[in-house]
Amino acid sequence: MRTTYVLKALGSIDAKSVRRDSLLRWMGLIPILIALLLRWGVPSLAVWLSRQFQFDLVPYYPLLMSFVLLAVPMMYGSVIGFLLLDQRDDHTLTALQVTPLTLNGYLAYRITIPMLLSVVMSVIIFPVAGLVEIRFLPLLIAALAASLLAPGYALLLAAFAKNKVQGFALMKAAGILGWPPVMAYFVQSGWQLAFGIVPTYWPAKLFWVLEAGEANAWVYLLVGVVYQSLLVAILLRRFNRVMLQ
Repeated sequence: MRTTYVLKALGSIDAKSVRRDSLLRWMGLIPILIALLLRWGVPSLAVWLSRQFQFDLVPYYPLLMSFVLLAVPMMYGSVIGFLLLDQRDDHTLTALQVTPLTLNGYLAYRITIPMLLSVVMSVIIFPVAGLVEIRFLPLLIAALAASLLAPGYALLLAAFAKNKVQGFALMKAAGILGWPPVMAYFVQSGWQLAFGIVPTYWPAKLFWVLEAGEANAWVYLLVGVVYQSLLVAILLRRFNRVMLQ
């Protein structure tokens, strides 16, 4: 019961921190804005490209939406990463040592929240964008696989940035991770798997396979989940070392 109370208190503190910080508020809304922009802007852009350059953008809609699938956990993971930086500076983790909530319990809370937000928001914004037709279950599977990126981004910021300024610079640099899957999309040979060294490749590839209705989706799901979980575990160890210094 006391642990539940502490978790509720942390949730209240997080909500207040996000409301006070305009950057974090906008980061939380960006996925919705992207979905609306895609819904209203991309079809018009496709018509213009077809008329002006005879270029058909429609076959690349799955690529655009896979980019969105990766952007959602990046945004929410970054928000949690900034909250971790704030609470590290405020010595919140030190104060937790006198509460019933253990450090592992706190980190489980921190990892779970951005994952849940990413899954829920992905399931919402894909129908809003309306660029691809994908059934709910495949979409949910892709969103769950991509959600593991959220704690990865959060722990990356908290483990390697010393303050929010460095965190913002690191977040911008980490945005580069969204581009290898875009390049991989245009590689049709077995060499495409070389992009698998980048964790963002696996959820993007899983989405392409699920959207196309191919039967080997479980391979990309399994490899992606195992690889991303390993990276999260490594970042978690680094974060724990930083916290104990």
